[in-house]
Amino acid sequence: MSAAAATPPVDIATMRETTGRVIGPGAQPPTGEDLDTLTTALRGHMELLIPEVEQAARKLPRYYPPRDGALACVWSARHKLSAAAVPGPDAGAADARELAHTLTALCDRYEDLRPPAPA
Repeated sequence: MSAAAATPPVDIATMRETTGRVIGPGAQPPTGEDLDTLTTALRGHMELLIPEVEQAARKLPRYYPPRDGALACVWSARHKLSAAAVPGPDAGAADARELAHTLTALCDRYEDLRPPAPA
């Protein structure tokens, strides 16, 4: 079995649903265990999506704006994942919001770079 066949497909709908729980219309700031669960899910989604977006972007010609934008998004996402948590009473919710916005951008880039579906 090839590596590509072993890789599960990316579930953008689930990723967008997760971000919606944090930054969607009417979303309430998560707290406690829900905050921990959402933050873990957002991080996990980003870890799955970053290499997919990067791989798709690297197939495009150099100095091509969609490629450059996608790679900048990948860099930003990696930076967010490696950043230390900021202390404070609302720091966890703020971190979740930043992760959700970054994941949304990754989802957008992923969809922009996907080849069109066959008709």
